Amino acid sequence: MKFNLFSNKPILFFILGTFAISAGGCAKLGPATIKSQRVNYNLAVQKTNDEQLLLNLARLKYRDTPLFMEVSSVASQFILSTTGNASATLQDNVKGLFGLGGSVGLTERPTVTYSPLQGNQFIQRVLTPLPLKNIALLYNSGWSIERIFRLCFQRMNNLTNAPGASGPTPKKAPNVKEFINVTKHLRELESLDILNLSYEEENDIPKIILSISDEGKNAIAAQKFSKAMNLKPGLKNYVISLSTNDNNNESNQISVVTRSLLGILFYLSQGVEVPEHDIREGKVTRTFKTSGEIFDWKEVTGELLAIKSDSSKPENATLMVFYRGTWFYIEDSDLKSKSTFSLLSQIFSLQAKKIKGKVPILTLPIGR
Repeated sequence: MKFNLFSNKPILFFILGTFAISAGGCAKLGPATIKSQRVNYNLAVQKTNDEQLLLNLARLKYRDTPLFMEVSSVASQFILSTTGNASATLQDNVKGLFGLGGSVGLTERPTVTYSPLQGNQFIQRVLTPLPLKNIALLYNSGWSIERIFRLCFQRMNNLTNAPGASGPTPKKAPNVKEFINVTKHLRELESLDILNLSYEEENDIPKIILSISDEGKNAIAAQKFSKAMNLKPGLKNYVISLSTNDNNNESNQISVVTRSLLGILFYLSQGVEVPEHDIREGKVTRTFKTSGEIFDWKEVTGELLAIKSDSSKPENATLMVFYRGTWFYIEDSDLKSKSTFSLLSQIFSLQAKKIKGKVPILTLPIGR
């Protein structure tokens, strides 16, 4: 018996409908995919970047070698597949019995490319001291002057900010009380909206102008700041410049030594909380006061960043990594630590702009 497809409207409608659904799906696939997947990849990259920073802080506490893997690119291919089928049982003097079926499938094939940071790129990005331009940029982006100076400066004039902490944990306790007090005086002036930082270059020499408004230059905090820094009180402008052999002792000059990105990481890693058994087994360095007492690095970094540890997976963590059999984490309610960690991430990104040239890459086809 002959079977005429066009005389069987149910089958014809099904086939045409399948093609229509496929065509409509293709038309909407691009926008719908961007809407659903862009945020997911954004969250994944941001989360893994933060986890990498936290992991390297834990590594430095144990004097383990840090490693950075940058996500260079994320490519995702989506494949739309459709199938349709129809069956019919035809008998003489009996109406046709038709069976219809079909399916539409969407397959994702992501590819992630990583670039390990090493060689000259590692030196340029991680070991180069922060330029004053970046420090002024951070301040004018809204970050607290106290937080920036405590992270980025290891010395201002005669005041030191644990310069030994810019490397592996020192055995001798630092004296940072006066430096911290100076940054708090500046923070007080900043909170009163009578302080400003601006960046300038004179004969290719970078400098930051620390300006105090006329109504604030005789404030108590300003007086305490100038006295601690051995500066002339009551001035409107003070000049911050990098420490060199040519620095003079003018009463408005602040000579500074900036930390490198690796120095900042070491500095913050000193306060990482480690399990007591790792301390007893000598896996981390103990720091001692001149009295012989054990020095607690929370006196230096506790107000900036608190990284806790636990043998069990924490439930109240905003960020955590598992390393050396221990969970290291930042509590979700610890806003100060979250702010410092966010600033650290921005400093890392700023230093990234220095990298030029090609680096070895690792491309992983994740999907199948």
